[in-house]
Amino acid sequence: MGCFGFLKFMMFTFNGLIFVAGAALLGVGIWVKVDSSSIMGLLNSLEGAPEELGQLLNVGYLLIAIGVVLVVIGFLGCCGAVKESRCMLMLFFIIILVIFLAEVAGAVVILVFKPVAEELIEKVGNAAKKSIIKKYGPDLEITQLWNSAMDALECCGFYNYTDFTNSTYFSDHEVYPRQCCQPGVSLCTEAEAFNNATSITGCFPKIVQLIEDNSVAIIAVALGIAVLELLAMIVAMILYCKIGSKNG
Repeated sequence: MGCFGFLKFMMFTFNGLIFVAGAALLGVGIWVKVDSSSIMGLLNSLEGAPEELGQLLNVGYLLIAIGVVLVVIGFLGCCGAVKESRCMLMLFFIIILVIFLAEVAGAVVILVFKPVAEELIEKVGNAAKKSIIKKYGPDLEITQLWNSAMDALECCGFYNYTDFTNSTYFSDHEVYPRQCCQPGVSLCTEAEAFNNATSITGCFPKIVQLIEDNSVAIIAVALGIAVLELLAMIVAMILYCKIGSKNG
């Protein structure tokens, strides 16, 4: 296998993986949209939530869009390499370049608008606490959404157990939900919930902790993706030029 054949093989293998990853993201995006009990459904139901939150609630559509783009990229890369199509390779290069530039722009926007993100989180927190205080217990749908979110993240409330202290649920039952209690305990008092607070945190701190614990892996994956995109563009251009000289 010569250099040209090796490049074709690598291009086909790499884009085959992209195609599979795109199909997987497409499936996850569809699942998120049809899963009415997901945490997205809970956020969507918050009364008084900031308007900016609406953009975050379209995660399912975003995953579907990314999945479709990856499927198209994988198809163009694979077919362009196998069929030695300069047109497909050029389209592949252009799409990867646009995505790469968009990622760089997105990183800059995140850094510049970090204070805005913190303000948005505060607004979401206030809306979440209002949802717990007024609707947890009386509203069956909201209650199920909160229970699903707390069960999935193994957390209690948005910030901590005190979110339930002045709630209608606590006023009616004078106990905290099972998610605020030790495993195997269905209900617990305020004193017991206080003692459990060190091991059972709120959902927001839990998400932040998960991100911090995996920050190195997230950064490594992001850098790895950027390097792969650059390599893909380089290989696509090499094949494009070699096919042109070969046909010429």
